[in-house]
Amino acid sequence: MPVVVLIGTLDTKGLEYEWLRDRLNGLGMEVVLVDTGVLDPPSVPPDVSRDEVARAAGTSLAALLAQGDRGFAVTAMARGAARVVARLHREGRVHGVLSVGGSGNSVISTSAMRALPVGVPKLMVSSMTSGDVSAYIGGTDLTMMYSVVDIAGINRISVRVLANAADAIAGMATGFAAGTPAPPGDGAVIGATMAGVTTPGVNAARELLSVLGYEVLIFHTTGTGGRSLEAMAAGGILTAVLDPTLLELSNALVGGVGVAGPDRLETAGRLGIPQVVSLGALDIVKFGPQVPERFRHRHVHLHNPSVTVIRTNADECARLGRIVAAKLRAATGPTTLFIPLRGLSTLGAPGGPYHDPAVDAVLFDAVRDGLAGSPVDIVEMDTHINDPAFGRAMADHLHVLLTPAVRAAAS
Repeated sequence: MPVVVLIGTLDTKGLEYEWLRDRLNGLGMEVVLVDTGVLDPPSVPPDVSRDEVARAAGTSLAALLAQGDRGFAVTAMARGAARVVARLHREGRVHGVLSVGGSGNSVISTSAMRALPVGVPKLMVSSMTSGDVSAYIGGTDLTMMYSVVDIAGINRISVRVLANAADAIAGMATGFAAGTPAPPGDGAVIGATMAGVTTPGVNAARELLSVLGYEVLIFHTTGTGGRSLEAMAAGGILTAVLDPTLLELSNALVGGVGVAGPDRLETAGRLGIPQVVSLGALDIVKFGPQVPERFRHRHVHLHNPSVTVIRTNADECARLGRIVAAKLRAATGPTTLFIPLRGLSTLGAPGGPYHDPAVDAVLFDAVRDGLAGSPVDIVEMDTHINDPAFGRAMADHLHVLLTPAVRAAAS
């Protein structure tokens, strides 16, 4: 029987969780109800008590109550819930996770969901599902559903939303319990980064790597994509990394949207995973439909109705070069940087609106200086990043970096 874990604050949402448990039981699911409330007693008996969750966090319910700090309690219960759910998963008792709530329980429950591997169904019904939900999702395959009304009782709106959520997680859990579909191949797995402005070059690399027998996972560098790449590298899923698109670094430096966090471009190097990196999209910074007022004097380009970009200037390129060099210098495994001397994106290619060899040269000089004397190899090519020859050269070099045993496993 598929097992669905329900995570919730049963002091304030007991009625709703009792309804969900009954609905799931009626759909043939076994339910493990985890209580993450702190204040009032639970209004429905849990399977995993709040005391057990607090102990898993390294504290006690009494200590949390004595602290009298809601933020502190939410943080602790989030940590404990993650450890409880991870343990249930190790015991084979998780085929899906469902939670409903507002801001506090969304933090607690999504923390627990992010502790599970990719592929385990995860569904969060939240009144917070609007705007940027990247903090809840992280780099996982977590699904968020807007609750429409607050989770406060069973009414004509919430009953339909909750029923859909229960039906959805039951369907996913049933499929997951039946077994994970076989992957398309059993060879080595390469994680590669791509944006719209680097697609032609990355596609050329992907096509060659596929011919060579590798399974290639493409991550769109939207912030979430970069976090997913780093998470999969940390989780041991990736054999090697092809990282030609570093847009998330320029977004982070200048203040654009789509930031992947401070460990972007660090996990593969820290773990010794072979990587080939380039400087793609460091000539742009991405914003929404309009750029902030402070950038209106810059060279603004409407990429599409939802995205506008600006061109990075010389000072920003110098700083980006130093950032990239510092991250790559720390790598403990085979690392090579490819530099496309004729442009870093479709916008920065010859004839493009952001083609500026002088500013690009500032970036190249900064990264060369930062890597001087390091074991990182630098390959410079007199082409732009989207030339198919450049993409194929990166792919072929990554193939060479991999050990003969890995190459043989991929063939």
